[in-house]
Amino acid sequence: MSASATRKRWALIGATSVALVASGCGSSGDSGGGTGASDSGKTFSYQSSEPQNPLQPANANETGGGRIVQNLFKGLVDYNPENGELRNQAAESIETSDAQTFNVTLKTGWTFHDGSPVNAKSFVDAWNWAATTANNQINSSWFGDIEGYKDVHPESGNPTKTTMSGLTVTDDTHFTIKLYTKVSYFTYKLGYVAFSPLPQAFFNDPAGYGQKPIGNGPYQFVSWDHNSQVVTKAFANYQGVDKPKNGGVVFKMYTTAEAAYADLQSGNLDVMDQVPPSALATYKTDLGDRAVDSPQGAIQNIGFTLYQPEWAGANTAKVRQGLSMAIDRDTITKTVLQGSRAPASAWTAEGVQGYKAGTCGDFCTYDPAKAKQLIQEGGGVPGNSLKITYNADGGHKEWVDAVCNSIRQATGVNCVGDPKTDFKTARAAITGHQINGAFRTGWVQDYPLNANFLADVYRTGAASNDFGYSSPEFDKLSTEADQADSIDATATGYQKAEAVLAQDFPAIPLWYYRTNSGFSTNVQNVVFDSFGNPNWTGVEVKS
Repeated sequence: MSASATRKRWALIGATSVALVASGCGSSGDSGGGTGASDSGKTFSYQSSEPQNPLQPANANETGGGRIVQNLFKGLVDYNPENGELRNQAAESIETSDAQTFNVTLKTGWTFHDGSPVNAKSFVDAWNWAATTANNQINSSWFGDIEGYKDVHPESGNPTKTTMSGLTVTDDTHFTIKLYTKVSYFTYKLGYVAFSPLPQAFFNDPAGYGQKPIGNGPYQFVSWDHNSQVVTKAFANYQGVDKPKNGGVVFKMYTTAEAAYADLQSGNLDVMDQVPPSALATYKTDLGDRAVDSPQGAIQNIGFTLYQPEWAGANTAKVRQGLSMAIDRDTITKTVLQGSRAPASAWTAEGVQGYKAGTCGDFCTYDPAKAKQLIQEGGGVPGNSLKITYNADGGHKEWVDAVCNSIRQATGVNCVGDPKTDFKTARAAITGHQINGAFRTGWVQDYPLNANFLADVYRTGAASNDFGYSSPEFDKLSTEADQADSIDATATGYQKAEAVLAQDFPAIPLWYYRTNSGFSTNVQNVVFDSFGNPNWTGVEVKS
């Protein structure tokens, strides 16, 4: 397929994202107006959390590390923050005639922050290293479409090879990607940070590199003071289309959202991630035209430890369905969350292509009598007690307590919140299978298609399948959807796969997010995209 045809092919998803972002992206006022003088050499600060893992592109699938890494690295493509459309970055073109073999041509002139060139080998070596079982990268499954992945990442035993046969370097600016089968939306997946290139220096000391990464993105690593901040600066030789209008980003780690909000109001923090629930009723008044209320392709769920015997039985799905029906989403979103969230009725976020309201059916409707019945039919909650693990630094206590109160009142199940100190600690407990019962799990789109909310979370062995969920039927329908002839057909196919989740209920959908945020008087032109991120490079720091 020609380059122009490829662009037309992805316009379907782009159009969906345009509608999502244009309906309210940015602040409720004028994004700071953009009228004051700015200083392109000044840095701004952003509310963050301590990364779970070293700063390696294939080792970050949570927001603490992910948002830092996506600014230090840039892959073949990314998504325009103004409209969500796919755009080329390091790639000059990505051409395919069959959605199975992709011919990549790189732009010239790109370098890493150490001055070494970004070439085809930089991508192919990085992907092979990230996919290999021995290197234990949390995002390794993202490379599972590529032919030869099973050789470097077998289901059991040691790898038989160290490189994937589907990756072939032609010369410095050309390489080929061959997949096991066609994947209609593979180009869109390439925008995920795991597909970033790595410099040769990385392979000499991967562990050390994770503490002092050398990327090729708009910002260059300066320092990492653990549990305090990560400092970056603008990369002068950055070749991407989104050159920074500021001098860098300082990612400040906070243990509570309330502390971050207090710093925002006092001018000690420039841009927030999300205001705490305690400020939702007042933040627009507090901040005026610096308050942000914009759409976000994200969902909040409660996941379950299906790898534990007490939750593994087929009949336990009824227990999870019953618990879902014991949650009064309407009341919680209107009161505790001040109308800032919309009750969920599916496992895919609103505004994403392929979103289908009502997939959850009656199981997402509050019905105490039915909830009790289903829990009883499923054999009851183990010990009649449920703990919901969450990170205490993310402003989740209020709604977790409200959810547990709703469950207790409706069913008599002793539900309590299980706070962990910070996001890193909570994620380590979840991915390390060190919790019992249930846990908070949110998902923000990596690309605006329902496949991202489904295959990348619920498929057997997926990087973010923290539940231990495995359904042959879901996997089969997902594979069929991947191999569809068009994006529309893929989206429809994934709707069929999503229906399986209503039967198995590995997670309870709670509500859809919005970005409720704000910024200080020190910055202007702060605009958030549908991924819940500020347009980092577009933020201007006032002089």
